[in-house]
Amino acid sequence: MSNTSDYMLTTYDNPHNPFLNFEAWLKEDLRLGHDCCGVLARESATSNILGDDVNDRDIEEAMDRIVEREPIIYRKVLASDYSDEMSI
Repeated sequence: MSNTSDYMLTTYDNPHNPFLNFEAWLKEDLRLGHDCCGVLARESATSNILGDDVNDRDIEEAMDRIVEREPIIYRKVLASDYSDEMSI
């Protein structure tokens, strides 16, 4: 399993690159009513008591469940999924 920081949960209708322009991405995400961060927080069961590897695995599995449940809205992306012109 890869490091969770390699992935982000986003939506198909948000044109901003969450890796390069998180503030613009977050603003658009909330404006669109998706709240990816909140959805991910509710879906995962992380804890500061657990190790990073356990938390990372849980976050990635939560992303996968969210995308599987609502594949028309959500997607799990890598930084390499964005072309330069999408990095606004």
